[in-house]
Amino acid sequence: MSRIAKYPVELPKGVDITLTASEISVKGPLGTLKQAVHPSVSIERENDKLLCKSVVDAENGGAHSGTMRALLANMVTGVTKGFEKKLMLVGVGYRAQAQGTKLNLALGFSHPVVHEMPAGIKVETPTQTEILIKGIDKQVVGQVAAVVRGYRPPEPYKGKGVRYADEVIVLKETKKK
Repeated sequence: MSRIAKYPVELPKGVDITLTASEISVKGPLGTLKQAVHPSVSIERENDKLLCKSVVDAENGGAHSGTMRALLANMVTGVTKGFEKKLMLVGVGYRAQAQGTKLNLALGFSHPVVHEMPAGIKVETPTQTEILIKGIDKQVVGQVAAVVRGYRPPEPYKGKGVRYADEVIVLKETKKK
């Protein structure tokens, strides 16, 4: 059995679980998330806890049960607290501005970059060089942050570009004559 799947997922108050044979739905104060259940995993509810167990004779059942447990824990956290990623713009003239569901970026190109946010994702710009991406689905929040970072990744000589707030860029030394 997976070591991660041994630990139950705690269900806080205000979180409702709908469990079917092939899908699980988690509803909380921030929204609703759905996830398909892998056939080699069985999910059991005991009071206010969820347990993920592998089905007998299932190939890679332990790995799938650990993955399913982690996904369920992220779903419960997402519908109660939500997730957020913070990006920083480093460079002269680099600016960001949130307008509804669009993020306008000036990243040193000859044209502005406009990124449309998917449904369920909110973007804020507290300052011109900070971007906050918020949502209830951890995977979507991380993917949107990676796409925005991909427009101008940090370069290794001056460190200019879009980076995560906690990212450390190791700068290279310039070439000597």
